Amino acid sequence: MAGFTHIRHVEDARQAARRRLPRGLFEYIDRGAEDEVSIAGNRAKLDAIELAPSVLIDVTRRGAAAEIFGVGQPSPLIIAPTAVAGLVWHDGEIALARAAARSGIPFCVSTQSITSIERIAAESGARLWFQLYVWKNRERTLALIDRAAKAGAEALVLTVDTAVGPTREYNLRNGFGIPLKASWRAGIDVVRHPRWAVGVMLRALTTSGVPTYAHYPDEFRTRLGRAALSTEVDLAPDVTWNDVRLLRERWKGKLILKGILTVADAKTALSHGVDGIVVSNHGARNLDCAPGPTDMLPAIVAAVGDRMEILADSGVRRGADIARFIALGAKGVMIGRATLYGVAIGGADGAGHVLDILHQQLSATMGLLGANRLGDIRLA
Repeated sequence: MAGFTHIRHVEDARQAARRRLPRGLFEYIDRGAEDEVSIAGNRAKLDAIELAPSVLIDVTRRGAAAEIFGVGQPSPLIIAPTAVAGLVWHDGEIALARAAARSGIPFCVSTQSITSIERIAAESGARLWFQLYVWKNRERTLALIDRAAKAGAEALVLTVDTAVGPTREYNLRNGFGIPLKASWRAGIDVVRHPRWAVGVMLRALTTSGVPTYAHYPDEFRTRLGRAALSTEVDLAPDVTWNDVRLLRERWKGKLILKGILTVADAKTALSHGVDGIVVSNHGARNLDCAPGPTDMLPAIVAAVGDRMEILADSGVRRGADIARFIALGAKGVMIGRATLYGVAIGGADGAGHVLDILHQQLSATMGLLGANRLGDIRLA
C-alpha cells in the first residue's frame, strides 16, 4: 500500500502508532502488567526458538494455507479480541474486521468493543468470532451470546485468565483508565496529538457521541467517562467450569477457551466439550509471573492436540514468530497488538498492511526453511 511504504515491519507500525496516539492510550494497548517481566519474557522465549532449515527443496509453490475448525484460510492468523479498538481509530473494530476480511481470516469481536457485533457484521463482510467476559448476571451473559450467535459469530471465545483486574501502575501514572477520567495531564496529552483528537475523538463526539461499550444492555450502557450504572455487568470473579458447562449447553457453534497454560486445564476443557483452546498469557497484560505460551504449548499439544484445536498467541512481531508457534504445534496464531498498531496509523488499510507484512515474512521464512506448507516447519 503506497501510503505505508515507510512501514516495513511491525516495529515501524508500533513507533508510528506511538507518535499518533495519546500516551495513555498507547501504553494501554502496548504495555504489560506490574514489572513487565513477562512481556520481555515472551519476546526472549520466542527469539530463543530455532527452526530447522532443509535445503535444495523447490519452494516455488509454497503456501501458508491453514485449516482451523474445518475452515480453510490463506494463513493461520486470527485477529485477537482487543478492548476499545474504537478509541484507536474511528470505528476501529469495523476497520480491523475489514482488514481481516481482505486477508481471508477471522476477526474476534471483544465483549468490550465500542462497536456492536451487528454493525461489524453488516459493514465488514468478515468471518466473526465473539470473545466473552462473563458478567455477574449470568442471564444477561447468556443473552449476550445469543445476540452474538444471531449476528453470525462462528465461534465463542471465553477468556478464562482474567478473574480479577490486573495491576498496571503506568495507567495510574499517565491518567488513562476505563471509565475515562478528565485531568490536566490527559488534556495536555490529547492536545499534543491533534490528529487523534480530531480524527477519532472529535469525530466520535460529532457522529455518535461519547463512546460506550456497545454490548452492554441498553439500560446499563454508559459513556466511557462514567462509572457503570449496575454491577450486573461487572466482570464476574466467580467463573468456574460450571459456567463452561452452561455455555456449552447454550452455544451451538465452536467453543474456545482463551488463556489456558496447563495440561490439566487443557484436559478439563476437553472433558467439558470445548472445541479449542488458546495457549496464551494474555500478551503479558495480566499475571506477570505466568509462564509464556511457548513454555507450555508442546506439552499441551502432546496431551490433547489430536482431539481439539490448539491456537496460541502473545508476543508475535514477525512472520518467523508465527512459524515458531506452528512448529511448537499450534494450528493457528492470534495477533492483537500488531494489528492495533496498524489500525492506529491507517484504519483498515493500516491493519491490512501489517497483515501483509506478516504474511510476506512468513512466506519468506518458509522459503528459507524449505517448507512448502505449514506442516513442513520443524524445530531445530
